[in-house]
Amino acid sequence: MYVSDALVQYVLSGLTIGSIYALVALGFNIIYNTTGIINFAQGEFLMLGGMFMVACCNVFHLPILAGALVSIFLVVMVGLIIERITIRPVKDTSIVALIIITIGVSIFIKACTAFVTKDSFTYPPFPGPDFIQIFNATISVQSLWILGIACVIMIGLSFYFRYSVMGKAMRACAINREAAHIVGIDVDRMSQISFALSALMGAVAGIMVTPTTQISWSRGTELGLKGFCAVILGGLGSGPGAVLGGLCIGITETFGNVIFSGYKDAIAFTVLLLILYSRPQGLLGKA
Repeated sequence: MYVSDALVQYVLSGLTIGSIYALVALGFNIIYNTTGIINFAQGEFLMLGGMFMVACCNVFHLPILAGALVSIFLVVMVGLIIERITIRPVKDTSIVALIIITIGVSIFIKACTAFVTKDSFTYPPFPGPDFIQIFNATISVQSLWILGIACVIMIGLSFYFRYSVMGKAMRACAINREAAHIVGIDVDRMSQISFALSALMGAVAGIMVTPTTQISWSRGTELGLKGFCAVILGGLGSGPGAVLGGLCIGITETFGNVIFSGYKDAIAFTVLLLILYSRPQGLLGKA
């Protein structure tokens, strides 16, 4: 294999895992922009999405599309329940307290999942051949599926916030919650929708990553932290920054794994520290 072919494979691999991080980072941003909360249960949305998908495909033998829709619906319901039961009753407390609540929710979800099973699972891959040739490089079709779905989700989310009434209302809450409330926007409803959208982002990420890396009760924490690194790297509150941060970490992690394979999981945090040292607001964040 030529160096250029290997480079194509590494870049596509980095973009693939980076798109997963970007979806998780977007989930963080959606809730943060609307409520001011950093939801540390975001990784558990991903884990639940993968787990529900495994149950739908391996236990109930649903087709992949039907299983994905059911899994997304269930995770969105979990997100709505979390917002209604744990966040809304104490919405007037400090942001720090609300963040701690999300950490507790994360621990609770992991504990419940581990009580049911501690095994790792996967489900049949997306339709198509296992590999295709691009410029003499062997590329996994699963990677192309992940990249394609992630692009569609990101573009759809961008159109939602830019052109839909609900999206504009959520953007208004992000700019000034009190002013949004004064002009008649239901801030509580926007909070509820933000948790639903965030859960959807996590569920889609979990569904996409499970056929390639498997899913377990602890997998959400790892990918959630990488997504958190991505959103801080790109700039907290910036949608394009979240995508850029996720892709940067994915590519850096992939190339770094070639040289420092034993320190793969530390690469994202190292990149984060280096960027924050020189640009604390992140790559696209406002100073």
